[in-house]
Amino acid sequence: MPIRKLTYIILCVFMMFSCSVNKFIPEGEYLLKDVKIVSNTNASNVTKARDYVRQMPNAKWFSLVKVPLYTYALSGRDTTLWINRVLQRLGEAPVVFSEELAERSRRNLQQMLVNDGYLHAEVDFTCEKKDDKKRAVATYYLHERERYFVSDITLNTVDSTLASYIDFSSEESFLRPGMPFSVDGMEQERNRLTKLFKDKGYYRFQKDYITFTADTTHHSNNVNLTMNIALPVYSTADSVVMHKEYRIGNIYYVCGVGMRYDDEVLSKCDTLNYHGYNIIYKGNTIVRPGVLVENTFFQPGDIYSQSNVDRTYNSFAQLTAVKYTTIRMVEHPDTALLDCYIVFDRNKRRSVGFELEGTNTAGDLGAAASITFSDKNLFKGSEQLSLRVFGAYEAISNLSGYTGNTYLEYGAEVSLRLIGGIPQAFVPAEKRMLLSSSLFSLKFNTQERPEFARRILSGSWSYMWSKRKEDQHKIDLIDLNYIYVPWISNTFKEVYLDSVSNRNSILKYNYENLLITKFGYTYYYNSSHNNSNRFQRVVYSFRANAECSGNMLYGINRAFGGAKNEDGQFTLLDIAYAQYVKSDFDFAMRVNMDTRNSIVFHLGLGVAYPYGNSRVLPFEKRYFSGGANGMRGWTVRTLGPGRYRNEGRSIDFINQSGDVKLDLNMEYRTFLFWKIHSAVFVDAGNIWTIREYKEQPGGQFKFATFYKDLALSYGIGFRFDFGLFVFRLDGAMKAINPAYEGRERYPIICPRFRRDFALHFAIGYPF
Repeated sequence: MPIRKLTYIILCVFMMFSCSVNKFIPEGEYLLKDVKIVSNTNASNVTKARDYVRQMPNAKWFSLVKVPLYTYALSGRDTTLWINRVLQRLGEAPVVFSEELAERSRRNLQQMLVNDGYLHAEVDFTCEKKDDKKRAVATYYLHERERYFVSDITLNTVDSTLASYIDFSSEESFLRPGMPFSVDGMEQERNRLTKLFKDKGYYRFQKDYITFTADTTHHSNNVNLTMNIALPVYSTADSVVMHKEYRIGNIYYVCGVGMRYDDEVLSKCDTLNYHGYNIIYKGNTIVRPGVLVENTFFQPGDIYSQSNVDRTYNSFAQLTAVKYTTIRMVEHPDTALLDCYIVFDRNKRRSVGFELEGTNTAGDLGAAASITFSDKNLFKGSEQLSLRVFGAYEAISNLSGYTGNTYLEYGAEVSLRLIGGIPQAFVPAEKRMLLSSSLFSLKFNTQERPEFARRILSGSWSYMWSKRKEDQHKIDLIDLNYIYVPWISNTFKEVYLDSVSNRNSILKYNYENLLITKFGYTYYYNSSHNNSNRFQRVVYSFRANAECSGNMLYGINRAFGGAKNEDGQFTLLDIAYAQYVKSDFDFAMRVNMDTRNSIVFHLGLGVAYPYGNSRVLPFEKRYFSGGANGMRGWTVRTLGPGRYRNEGRSIDFINQSGDVKLDLNMEYRTFLFWKIHSAVFVDAGNIWTIREYKEQPGGQFKFATFYKDLALSYGIGFRFDFGLFVFRLDGAMKAINPAYEGRERYPIICPRFRRDFALHFAIGYPF
């Protein structure tokens, strides 16, 4: 009976919304309820075809319910009322079926098939209309018929130089005998050759000079393809003129005069000649002349190359002292020389930032603040200096046996970013094709707690470079971390470190003086940069990182017979150093079903192994699980390792850490309205230890049984996307909790909200 009542209520609600929508449908018109595309030949054509349909039905939340349409339907016709305007702004107006747009869609689909080699394809269209409900369903039937293939490719040109370039680069061609006859393939080849010629000096060459002729008169599905390269427009039958190869003439740097300039403006500026380069400036040159030349990828006398112009644009874009850049080529009359004008303006040099935040850690209130000063042109070489001073305070409750009840943290950080920064001997041969920078940083942090005091001194030198927009490389050449523990309270020592009944070797290891010397490499790739202006069905990214520590010091100590401390560790200046290897891999793929809905898959895997001088990973290098970016059914650092269960210890964050981490996530994301998005998600994963530690029972990774230790959670989230930043709110419930046995292991069938629910606030998307 209750089910019947619920069904009746749902039907009534839908009927109410349906009636509300109808008031916005003009008489004799129909709401476009659905669009169907049918093909009996190739299912991939159906997926591709949806991008060519000019009119689609109203959007659905999570591809299920047309909530934006129903929101709009709740409004009235009187737009003078603010509530009606708000509802209409938040919602989406009904999509009224259009015969004209349907016919355009049919022609678009037919042309799509022809462009893919189905030269005799046809597309039929039907529309099923229901007068009583004022609804219409549009169906497009794809009849592909026989597909045509390229049998032969012939080049038609009188320019032997261009012909030689084409022949030399034939391995890179997008056209091959035997491939399907495709307009996209021909367009890709036109773009490739145009770029090739522009990189060979043909500044005025345009892709319109390249055309194709297709011969299909062989009574078969084979196409003889002829690629034609026309002569310049100023060439005539009486006077044949070949395409002209240009070289770079004079190079002018124009600084601080704005983007609009003429001879009168330039005549009022100062001029400087630097090794054959002309610098025209107003006020000052912004950066040193040598910096301008180093970031220019061509010089006087070079053959013109569009790729080198693009590299120069990208290189100037990374100069923090420069606000914007434009590059203009001016032809010398009756010559093949191009004068180059690189015009740029200064950026705001110095800035000061202040951040203030409140904290709540398990009911303990606190505050944190930081002040940052930045100089974007410290030595007139676009060096970016950053100085940061920070501090935090927190009142700690529920601590007994300690003299204080406050947590105080403060410190300072200085960093310097340089363009380039690697000595020539260490740079690859294609150095000038790289966008590179170096980052030097020094940081000091001190923590004062009732239980202990901790000091951390860090210094690093990183080198980053990129050859393409899609990927990035980073090498941590030097990364030193010195952890100094000046004192530990007697209570903390007796209860956690030295007590025979409660001794924790992992905890003890991380409250000793320690030196970490890291060397690492990171690679990042994001496919979204490939076609930033086009809708991409699939976008993916991945990041790989590898690092090691202590190997060189360990080798020196072993070779020269260095002394060990009482714990059997080699030391440097009486300080034990960590030795480990660590590797991380992160992959994310977003499948866009349309402009409003997408599915995102994420895989995160990390493995770290302590050896030699270390039996335990340093606390800063261990993995944790739970929180806003991983297993969202658990709060930060409360899951794992493995089947380990927190038995209510007051100090347990050390034990809930591991050497192996696995995250598997899936999100269904949808746009709601205004700037609000939503997502439903499922998370699976855990952490483990490589070795077996008595303090972490059930936490060791075992390949044969690790899948039994996987935790599972599910939830829903809301994202407020304001462009510059995304504010995220995620709520999740535990589904499988490996820390428990029996029914308690499966909260999905016996949930307890207080125990199994976690709420997370975060900035940015989780992956």
